[in-house]
Amino acid sequence: MFPEYRDLITKLKTEDARFERLFDKHNELDQKIKNMEARIEPATDIEIDVLKKEKLALKDELYQILRKANAAEA
Repeated sequence: MFPEYRDLITKLKTEDARFERLFDKHNELDQKIKNMEARIEPATDIEIDVLKKEKLALKDELYQILRKANAAEA
């Protein structure tokens, strides 16, 4: 996710607790969705769609933090 911000992500994960929490939650949702789609965890299509929307909202929030932090460093 966001390879162009790899170094900034590493920095923010150590310096910004909110960013780290959001990043970890995004990764947890990603794994949960993969498990549901692979039928490792039971889920309906609606449940999967809800989680995908939650994951996308987290990704959008992470991206906004990254853009703001990147602009501040420039």
